[in-house]
Amino acid sequence: MIRAATPADGEGILQIIEPVFRAGETYTVPRNISRADALAYWMADGHDVFVFEEAGRILGTYFLQANQRGGGAHVANCGYMTDQQATGRGIARAMCLHSLDRAKTSGFRAMQFNFVVSTNERAVRLWESLGFTIVGRLPEAFLHPRLGYVDALVMFRRLSE
Repeated sequence: MIRAATPADGEGILQIIEPVFRAGETYTVPRNISRADALAYWMADGHDVFVFEEAGRILGTYFLQANQRGGGAHVANCGYMTDQQATGRGIARAMCLHSLDRAKTSGFRAMQFNFVVSTNERAVRLWESLGFTIVGRLPEAFLHPRLGYVDALVMFRRLSE
């Protein structure tokens, strides 16, 4: 079940986002971010936050927001994370499909991912399978903790498709 997050979901969301932030391999968030700041980042004003829940346990979370303000406010942006113990079960796919529907019904015309780390191959394959295309490559834009400088991708999909 995917539902809107509530303040009571904070600890469950933290259990998912904190290890990802600490690993420093996919998000441009400081690896030493405090737990409070990590949750504040995810639950920021302007983010519609959702959780994927199964048997009372949060296994995934995503946020939906306008990619830009003003003239760019018709393009959505999202961030997704799945519990590391639940990867490979289709949770990220389900959340992305949910977010595409939610974005479209909210009046967005497209969705753009601004900074997909190129070494996050699983995510890149998933986004492409859901109709996103790579519209830009930012050479060596991300400092990966193990691989050094790697490219970041800009991915885009119209919502009318």
